Parts: sequence; structure tokens; C-alpha cells
Amino acid sequence: MLYTAESVTPQHPDKVCDRISDAILDECLRQDPESRVAIETLGGHEIITICGELTTNAYVDIRKIVKGIVGNKYGIQINIEKQSHEIGRGVDTGGAGDQGIMVGYACSDNIDFIPTELYLARKLAQYIYEICPEDGKTQITINDKSEIVTLLASFNKVTSEELVEHIDNWLDQGKIKIADDFRILTNPSGDWSIGSFDADTGVTGRKIVNDAYGPRIPVGGGAFSGKDPSKVDRSAAYAARFLAKKVLLKHNAREVIVHIAYAIGVVEPIMGTISILDKDGKLESKEITPDLLKEFEPKRIVEKFNLKNPIYSKTAEWGAFGGIDVPWEDMDLL
Repeated sequence: MLYTAESVTPQHPDKVCDRISDAILDECLRQDPESRVAIETLGGHEIITICGELTTNAYVDIRKIVKGIVGNKYGIQINIEKQSHEIGRGVDTGGAGDQGIMVGYACSDNIDFIPTELYLARKLAQYIYEICPEDGKTQITINDKSEIVTLLASFNKVTSEELVEHIDNWLDQGKIKIADDFRILTNPSGDWSIGSFDADTGVTGRKIVNDAYGPRIPVGGGAFSGKDPSKVDRSAAYAARFLAKKVLLKHNAREVIVHIAYAIGVVEPIMGTISILDKDGKLESKEITPDLLKEFEPKRIVEKFNLKNPIYSKTAEWGAFGGIDVPWEDMDLL
């Protein structure tokens, strides 16, 4: 089997939109922890549009936040209304802010507890980005021995030859396994100097698979960025990840997947399952007990992980799981 995952840098247009949406969220929570926020950003070709719903006592200078991230080059359009009272009435009573199926995952492949292909793609992207903080992507394909078969890197304002040098240096740093038929692709359509919003549009939430666990693991809910923690798309996905790590370590397993399903306005989840793959390849799947399922009520999740704090901007840069200082990744809480 072959497995592939990509990683994109914080200057990628979709990630810039995620960062803007979460920066607005963080400023709302900083002033008013009870803020209800659902902000989408669309950027491209000298115009950035901020759209969504916002109910808050905070005063937020949205244009200032946007310019702090992208500079003064872009025109800014804002179209924001208060949260619908029909949505709010379900959340006010402690119910989920939306329906959906949230997935939590953990594996024993690396120190970040994420699939190896995503782990390597992200580490490579971070390595190159530290040298060249530009719009860029990496993509890594591994075989079932966790050996890299194909390594791809495309970066704005970085030549193909420079990328090869950076990749060689990165490979020399760690114990990274290479397949016999290993190959490197750098800027395969040619070197490029027009990037981010000058070359392409970006939209909040378009990199949800990149933000989660890569394409090997299913994604059931919606995007994370721009949403306050009453939206279970975000908060319950974090709680499911926490449970997956806890079960993985308790059972010394190879892989754990958690699924939690919600109905909008309903307090208790309507479904919860755990699948455990042990080190010998035996798979055990079971329903989550009613007592444990209560721990996934939205308000309980928010309280357990203190999710009304302004902690979300950093999750918009490289993803929410693995190698990031956030409560649901805190090993001391396990």
C-alpha cells in the first residue's frame, strides 16, 4: 500500500484565510468569552471578503486584524450579521451548534501521534518555511514500510535547485527511511514568483484534511477555523482526538479512531464509537458507554479544555493535532 499526504505553509492562500478567521475569533474571545462566532474569509486578487455571523460584546476592528496579517495591499469587504436566533436557541440550552460526525484519531507511528505521511510532509514544509517563509506546499508518499517513495515540494520564490538542497539537508537531519525507488519532485511545473492571493484565491476551511490527519483518515465534520467552541465541528473534534490518544496509550495500541455524532440543539451526542487496532493487527470496535458519552456534551467539552480562551490562531498555521501547545494535545491531562 501507498499513502500520501500534503502540507501547506501559513502563506498559502487557504491558510491565510484560516488565519484571518481565527484571528477575528481570538480577538472576540479575548474581550468576550461568550462570543458566538462563525466567520468565513475569501481572499484573492487584491480583494478580501469577510462574511459570516457574529454575536459579541467585543469591539473588533476587523480591517486592522486583516491588515496585520496581509498588509495594506488589499481592499476589504465585510458582510457580517448576528447569529440567527433559531440557531442560538439550541446552543443557549447547551445543545450542539450543528449536526455532524466528528473524528478523533491517534497512532503510535511518531511523537505527534499522526499518520507518518502527514507527519513527514508537515515537518518538511516547516523546515523549508523557516528558511523561506513563502507560499508553498509539500507532499509525501510512503509505502507500507514507512519509506518515502515520492517527495514533492513547490515553493514560491524558491528555485528547484534550492529546494533540492533544502530537502537533502532535511533528509540528513533525521532517521528518515527512503525507498529503493525514491524520487524527488521540486516545482514540477517550473519555478514560480507569483504566489498567495496574487496567484490564487483562498477560502476558510478548504484545507480541512490537511488540518486534521491527512486523507487516510475520514473527515466527518466541517472546518475548524473561524468558529467558536459552541460549534462541535471544532470542539468535539478536539475532544475526540484527546480520547483517541488516551485510549491509544492505555491499550498500547497501534491505532485508534473515535467517531462522535451530534444533532443540532441536542445536548447529548447521538452516537459514539471507538475502534482499536492493536500491535498484532487485531481490530476491536465498540460503542462508547453512555456515561463516557456524556463527557462529549458541548458545554462539558468547553469546560474541560477551557476552550473560551483565545488559542485558535496558532491552530490555523499548521493544523490542530500534533506538535502544538493546546489543551487537547496536553499529555499531562491524559
